[in-house]
Amino acid sequence: MRCRGVRGATTVEHNSREEMLKATGQLLALMIRQNGIDREDVASAIFTTTSDLNAEFPALAARQLGWLDVPLLCTHEMSIPGSLARCIRILLHWNTDKSQHEIHHVYVRGATCLRPDLSHLPLVDWDELEAWIEKELAAQGQPRTAAGSDRAPKQD
Repeated sequence: MRCRGVRGATTVEHNSREEMLKATGQLLALMIRQNGIDREDVASAIFTTTSDLNAEFPALAARQLGWLDVPLLCTHEMSIPGSLARCIRILLHWNTDKSQHEIHHVYVRGATCLRPDLSHLPLVDWDELEAWIEKELAAQGQPRTAAGSDRAPKQD
């Protein structure tokens, strides 16, 4: 079994916690479903945002889906003039028997311009995807509006 990288990216319209978590959850769900990923086989994940997104840690979407034992890291992308704004990216390190060319990278919404060669997904039924995410969240006892994140608790 080898460790493979699975990439994905999406964009949001606003720097809001709700929009970031929803977009990240959708992107992660698409990556999972397109590749048949079991969280037990995920070695780690890196979540990045452009510097204009700071309303929430995007990795919280993975925690809400039950990725409690997977090491997750959030960081900002380099700020390059003219680069895509309000973009969330994910890099999963996945232990799999699949070959590199069998990996399906996922680029949706405004992020399709980053890798047009990898942006040919089957038509996404966003309502069905949301229903799948809600089912996964419910299985973890985590409604999408659940509080909490990787932030340290406030000290008095």
